[in-house]
Amino acid sequence: MKISALLTSAGINIGLCVLFLSLYSILRKQPANIRVYFGRRIAEEHSLLREAFILERFVPSAGWIVKALQCTEEELLAAAGLDAVVFNRMLVFSIRIFSLAAILCISIILPLNYFGQNIHHLQIHSEQLDIFTIGNVQVRSRWLWVHCIVLYIISGVACLLLYLEFKHIAKLRLIHLKRETPSLGQFTVLVRGIPKTTKESCSSDVDDFFTKYHASSYLFHQVVYKAGKVQKIMTSAKKACRKLEDFTVTMVDHIVLPNDEVVENRGEDDLNDSISNTDNNTDNEECAVAFVFFKTRYGALVASDVLQTSNPTKWVTDLAPEPNDVYWSKIWLPYNQLWIRQIATLLGSIVFMLLFLIPVAFIQGLSELEQLQQKLPFLNGLLTKPYMIQLVTGYLPSVILQIFLYSVAPIMMLFSTLEGPTSHSERKRSACCKVLYFMIWNLFFVNLVSGTVLKQLNFFSSPKEIPLQLARVIPGQATFLITYVLTSGWASLSSELMQLFALIWNFISKYILRIKEDTDFVPSFPYHTEVPKVLLFGLLGFTCSVLAPLILPFLLVYFFLGYVVYRNQLLNVYRTRYDTGGLYWPIAHNTVIFSLVLTQIICLGVFGLKVSPVAAGFTIPLIILTLLFNQYCRKRLLPLFKTFPAQDLVDMDREDEQSGKMEHIHHQLHTAYCQFPDTEEMQLEKIRIAGNDKDDEERCSSGESNSKETCEERQPRKDLSHPTLKGLPVNRLQNAIRSITFLIRLQKRGLS
Repeated sequence: MKISALLTSAGINIGLCVLFLSLYSILRKQPANIRVYFGRRIAEEHSLLREAFILERFVPSAGWIVKALQCTEEELLAAAGLDAVVFNRMLVFSIRIFSLAAILCISIILPLNYFGQNIHHLQIHSEQLDIFTIGNVQVRSRWLWVHCIVLYIISGVACLLLYLEFKHIAKLRLIHLKRETPSLGQFTVLVRGIPKTTKESCSSDVDDFFTKYHASSYLFHQVVYKAGKVQKIMTSAKKACRKLEDFTVTMVDHIVLPNDEVVENRGEDDLNDSISNTDNNTDNEECAVAFVFFKTRYGALVASDVLQTSNPTKWVTDLAPEPNDVYWSKIWLPYNQLWIRQIATLLGSIVFMLLFLIPVAFIQGLSELEQLQQKLPFLNGLLTKPYMIQLVTGYLPSVILQIFLYSVAPIMMLFSTLEGPTSHSERKRSACCKVLYFMIWNLFFVNLVSGTVLKQLNFFSSPKEIPLQLARVIPGQATFLITYVLTSGWASLSSELMQLFALIWNFISKYILRIKEDTDFVPSFPYHTEVPKVLLFGLLGFTCSVLAPLILPFLLVYFFLGYVVYRNQLLNVYRTRYDTGGLYWPIAHNTVIFSLVLTQIICLGVFGLKVSPVAAGFTIPLIILTLLFNQYCRKRLLPLFKTFPAQDLVDMDREDEQSGKMEHIHHQLHTAYCQFPDTEEMQLEKIRIAGNDKDDEERCSSGESNSKETCEERQPRKDLSHPTLKGLPVNRLQNAIRSITFLIRLQKRGLS
């Protein structure tokens, strides 16, 4: 590809960025779009925009950029959580290291590559991009040692910055652990693989086991039930039938009595019998999973870390996720089934990656004009025009690839769901790893070699030759990588800022469908798509810094723009419902180490091809030093991301006991992990079960009501009736189920 084709692609993407940024600065000021661009602030801060006509609303401005840059790390942590800070630090690390790399490589490496051979140079816009890569350097060139020195500087500074960021985030994680609001997940252990007995229920087994082996710290427990939609309805209906049989005072054709009247009409012995009958009848629906609550954080940590029995698949314990992070629809899955699901999803991911080779090979062929003319001869007429050649080879391949990539994240999220995660954050983090592996494999390895080596079917047949093959391929494929950064980086950031899908849906629902706005629904940040994208661009930056440094300015623009855009989105658009506690950083650390080692191996192959034994010899110790640095970080800092320090937990327990907070925390644990929250918080004063709406009307008309308000409450509502239940609205039956369930649980807790 020529420089002119690259400039065409850059011009198109720059124009789209300017257009989208200008439109965003106008659309964000319109009151009709407040739910799209200020979803988090509306949901959490309840702030609104003025409806009055203001001319400033229709003029592009850069005020949002200033606000995003003025936000401190403490404000970002308070607004969006620790994961948002970790993601922000990934961008900061990338800006720092690639700023240094751009200065060194553009000022030193690029001129050496350009004048690497004694050839006649054309004008810059007519030159091929390959002439700016290390491929243009002569064999046995005496200047290759400069490339080796720059590689040492970039690797050393990258390791230093990586260590500082790792240490800083580990410190933030400890601060996050000691936050003012106590984390109920630190007192809770998730137990799976509970062995079933024929005589007792699962609940009794859990209570007996932890009372016997963790008597000093065990508090109470809660058994998990199947949480499927159909199972939830059936469970509620069965429980309602049993509880209605117990509470014979309350008939379907009469009003449900208040709590005190029901308790007065029932003896304590009858209530105990009804509770025991209900528990016995629901044993078949209990799963071999339970939440076990402990008196202290340290007790929960000890119980989660130790092996409970000699059979590792029984009584498996882990620290439970936070209450709002529990993934109820998958947490009840049998523990012995999880490894089968993981193998199945792994095979599915591999098959999907192999199938994706087809569009990648086709797209790579578009960037090579000769192959395109051979495969599609009917385009020969169009490809004779210079601007069409620049458009097809410089812009079209990356656009088509980006369209195909939109299907990757949903499919990987589906695979992560099928694995049986216990929390939403675990599900998203698993999808993040899958998307990252997919992008590195397909967009880096496969895409680089699909146009040249893969068609010879011998690239992956000899693993020892892979470094040499990559050394030959990467300098020549820098063209496509630059255009991919422009399309997938610059343009996608503008699209993210505009929120095109949300904006279109907001217009359709508000002005066409006339649907009432749902103020409670605010999307969460898509870490599973954005983290792999940032890390992939970091991989491209490291591998091309010495070999093809022309990509670095385009990457720097992406990271600077992403720093501003993502901060704005985290502060205004996305709402944080759950947080991993900074567990995305180990993924970033491992990816950076992989990128550095891969870059050094490729450079080793390049120096070997260029017959530079000095540069190749000095590259081998650099690889060893990088691996030793990684091992040091794994021993020094990584354990802080796998568990919590016992010292800090004990100190926190003592402070809570001395201040009197521990009793309040124990009280919160009783209602924290509610599997069916709709059945927990029901107001019983206005709940009734009506079997005949005509009788209600007669009572209102005959004056049986005490007031007009009561009569209005008894008017028949336009409810949908179940086809098999004559005259009994479904939602009233659900209210009856919820009220009786709530009353039973309150009385049961009082007796216990």
